[in-house]
Amino acid sequence: GGVLTGSIALVSDAGHMATDALGLGMALAAILAARRAKSSNERTYGLYRLEILAALANALLLFAVASYVVFEAVQRIGEPPEVLGGPMLAVAVVGLVVNIIGWRLLREGAEESINVKGAYYEVIADLVGSLGVVAAALIMILTGWPYADPLFAGLIGLFIIPRAFVLGRQAVHILVQAAPRHIDVEAVSQELRSIETVIDVHDLHVWTLTSGMDVATVHLMTATEADTHSVLDTARSILEDRYGISHATLQVEPKTHMGCAEISF
Repeated sequence: GGVLTGSIALVSDAGHMATDALGLGMALAAILAARRAKSSNERTYGLYRLEILAALANALLLFAVASYVVFEAVQRIGEPPEVLGGPMLAVAVVGLVVNIIGWRLLREGAEESINVKGAYYEVIADLVGSLGVVAAALIMILTGWPYADPLFAGLIGLFIIPRAFVLGRQAVHILVQAAPRHIDVEAVSQELRSIETVIDVHDLHVWTLTSGMDVATVHLMTATEADTHSVLDTARSILEDRYGISHATLQVEPKTHMGCAEISF
């Protein structure tokens, strides 16, 4: 519709919706593949990271589309081409209706799932873009002002770029195994150290495997008289109940144990 009507604003909205649909499709495919693929000697964590790779690919696609739209909009400001306002408005309204339906379908589930919440925000962003195209079409139909199309196209492109940057940054943050932003690693260390008979905590690592799946490893040095079962249970309870880390590998070692030097990374 954008190509046939000559509307770069409609092209930008279509590109935005297409990359979001493709990104969500890749995320869905990655989730299904991760659930079906069992861990092996080669992939001890399975294929959970495919979802993050899909998110990074989506961010790159969004950035590419937005950059093209902004460039094309700037080119058209100097000499805006003729745009078919009526057909442009019709296509934009169809896109708006689709996004409203998606928004209604995802609104309830967004409160329960982080993945659905991400899809919900994508649809809201698409809805805003569709509203912008409808506004541009109405302005051109009612006033004949030709600059509305490239102006709104540029605004949509500029609206997409920060979102693409944030999505890409989040994906890279997970891929480099940085600690989740919502978890204070120092606070985790202090709470584990406060467990009775725990003398020291070292080699604490917390990272995100995929969306909603944080994992951790840690060494707990205890007094020689410590009840290791109690220490282990208390530590696992702290990690799961207070920080949502249900998969943790803990090594409990008495202070008399030798040879466990803290690694440097």
